[in-house]
Amino acid sequence: MATGVLRSFGAGASVARGALAWIRRDPKSAVLERTNFHGRTVTLAGGPALALGATAGAALGAPNARTAAAAVTAGLVSGAVGFYDDVVGNRPEQKAAKGFAGHLGALREGRVTSGLIKIAGVGAAGLVASSLIGGKKVDVLLGAGVIAGMANFVNLLDLRPGRAIKAGLVIGTPLGAAGVVGAGAALLPDDLGEEIMLGDAGANAMGALLGVALTARTGTAGRLVALAALAALTAASEKVSYTKVIQDTPWLRRLDELGRRPA
Repeated sequence: MATGVLRSFGAGASVARGALAWIRRDPKSAVLERTNFHGRTVTLAGGPALALGATAGAALGAPNARTAAAAVTAGLVSGAVGFYDDVVGNRPEQKAAKGFAGHLGALREGRVTSGLIKIAGVGAAGLVASSLIGGKKVDVLLGAGVIAGMANFVNLLDLRPGRAIKAGLVIGTPLGAAGVVGAGAALLPDDLGEEIMLGDAGANAMGALLGVALTARTGTAGRLVALAALAALTAASEKVSYTKVIQDTPWLRRLDELGRRPA
């Protein structure tokens, strides 16, 4: 068991670091540069690097072939549609649509936004992944909600350096998601140092894979509780700022700022 965990952790870490180096060497990687909230130039290369590393580690550490296939589906599809939104969503005509309501409004006007493609892609990946894990129809539907909901939740946290990865490590460790934890740990210093950012590609992939790990370890009751919690957290994000809550809570603020590059 310990050897398998270490192998999964190591695969996640090594693939993530290798993918990051490979992407950053590409002459076209300049299109991934963005300006963060401090006005510093960072690269979105961390997103696909984390998606590839976490998916490889999760698949290697899966208990069976169906769960491995679920991890590959959730991680790669969520990462791919997230990356598409990271790149295409930066265009002026795409930025106008904000939130789920904004994307639906654009659809009614005959425009398919990159954000809507991401939402549909993550939802479809969650449903397929949950089906691969198996169970009764209600369990599959609940699992799909957990996977998509976790992808969205981690993405909501990706507003400050290192925040989403730290959350992924806290959630992933008790779930035994060694591949996800390995990939996150390998990229955390670069994220905290404001050299990279996860974007939707990394945050969605990490969240979806955590959702797969949770779904694979729970039955109807566990998935129902998890989905209810995720729904409540998502609804709360529409009313309150997670960043403000963290700033106003001393122990959360200290954890959030731990290791971060000074402003």
